[in-house]
Amino acid sequence: MFDSPEKIAQRLAELRTEHCDLDRAIAALNNDPCADQLQVRRLKKRKLLLKDAITRLESELIPDLDA
Repeated sequence: MFDSPEKIAQRLAELRTEHCDLDRAIAALNNDPCADQLQVRRLKKRKLLLKDAITRLESELIPDLDA
C-alpha cells in the first residue's frame, strides 16, 4: 500500500490528527443537549475506523522477525 516507512509515518500522523479532531468534536456534541445523536454515532464510528487504520499502519512499521 505505502512504499516507505516515511509515507506510513506521514499517513499515521494524518490519521492521528483526524482521530484527535473527531474526539474533540464528539466531546463538544456530547456537551450539547440539542446535539443530533445520529451525528454523534456516525462520528464515533468514524473514530473507531480511524483507530483500526492507525493500528494496521503501526503494525506495518514493525519489522518481521522471520527474516
